[in-house]
Amino acid sequence: MKRYLTISALLIMTFTAGVISGMVIQKYEIFPDRVLKTAFNNPEQEGPYGPWSIGIYEGSTPFDLAAPEDVSNPVLTGKDVADRDAAFIADPFMVVKNGKYFMFFEVLDRKSDQGVIAYADSADGREWHYRKVVINEKFHLSYPYVFEWDNSYYLIPESNEDFSVRLYKATQFPEKWEYAGNLLSGYQYLDPSIFRHEDKWWMFVAAGNHETLNLYFSDNLLSGWKPHPKNPIVKRNKHFSRPAGRVIVYDGKLFRLAQDDDPSYGIQVFAFEISELSETSYAEKLASTKPIVTKTAIGWNAAGMHHVDLHKIGNKWVSAVDGRSK
Repeated sequence: MKRYLTISALLIMTFTAGVISGMVIQKYEIFPDRVLKTAFNNPEQEGPYGPWSIGIYEGSTPFDLAAPEDVSNPVLTGKDVADRDAAFIADPFMVVKNGKYFMFFEVLDRKSDQGVIAYADSADGREWHYRKVVINEKFHLSYPYVFEWDNSYYLIPESNEDFSVRLYKATQFPEKWEYAGNLLSGYQYLDPSIFRHEDKWWMFVAAGNHETLNLYFSDNLLSGWKPHPKNPIVKRNKHFSRPAGRVIVYDGKLFRLAQDDDPSYGIQVFAFEISELSETSYAEKLASTKPIVTKTAIGWNAAGMHHVDLHKIGNKWVSAVDGRSK
């Protein structure tokens, strides 16, 4: 019996040590884990994750989006990235400032197999010009959710490899950003999507294997974030869990966007109307059984679309979207 107990204890210790060391390796890169992944992956073969590129869609409502006739999509691809060898670009978020358009997005660096945040600008929202990488960390970054608050610009990227939700503040918009602190820590948070509603901050984050959605709230942007008591608000559902862009207000109602990741990653995007939102309750309903964007079976977005950043500009809804060709 002692021998069996010793073996069992040894197995438990080995398993525990493996889990802890794996987390340390992933977060702090004590061993060159990313180098190994790059060595054994061919960046030319992106599989279901690429190659992604960025386009512009428009509509009279958020639910009738299409490619405008005067826009040649995709408006930006990895080939436009001048300061990196880009495998692809994705997750575009826009800001319109003084009549000029700015777009922030993920660039997957082929050399490091790591995402960095770059930006492009446009005078009319049609023709875009790549500028440069503006945020680069020792861990992967994507989904640069940019927003304005109290006359300042902020950006929250996905930084799940750092087990955090990080906030950046522009010291000189759009090119200079400084790290302002962690809003959440201790877990691999996916695609954090922040919004302001009734004098309170709210934030959706996905978790797990694209199948769980949690909600957090706070009175202050920089601190005091709490998990919603109804978490997880979506569970065991890869169709509707993971955020797919900015939370919007349309016709006096709140809508969140969700990417469909079943049966494969990044197929299409659905909208959900948030019908109840408070510190103690949450309810939502599918706005339409029709996705607001979906794969087209031909061209730059033939195999999937998984991101929509909507803005009301004039009498139109203008959206930065992404798509993959295979």
